[in-house]
Amino acid sequence: MASVSNNDDEGINGINVTPLVDVTLVLLIIFMVTAKLIAGHGLPLDLPKAASAGVTQTMLTLSIDAQGKVLANGQPVASDAALREQTQKALRQNPELRTVIAASAAASHGSVMHVVDTVRDAGAVKIAFAADKVAASAAH
Repeated sequence: MASVSNNDDEGINGINVTPLVDVTLVLLIIFMVTAKLIAGHGLPLDLPKAASAGVTQTMLTLSIDAQGKVLANGQPVASDAALREQTQKALRQNPELRTVIAASAAASHGSVMHVVDTVRDAGAVKIAFAADKVAASAAH
């Protein structure tokens, strides 16, 4: 009978890096594709700059309180249809309308996104979010 030599004491003489390169390239492609998808679904924020002399910007200000109640330019909005109608009316008056959403910190994310979806469905594309500046000592 022939004896089989099993030499487990020998070290590994080389490392095959091909699988490592393959996995790295696949991960790179996945990251590139998902980054493109994430950037595509982001909200376009067009924050207004300082107005020059004689030029005013028309804005629709939407406020959302902690309970999810919506106010448009300080007036309560009864339903989504009323909000959609008010947004479309403002857009007919000024196609360059800017919509500013000021939501309470206690408002749910779902209620804010519902208002954003309703306004976008009505045709508004220039949407900004209002926020108060954090004091420098509280930011750290």
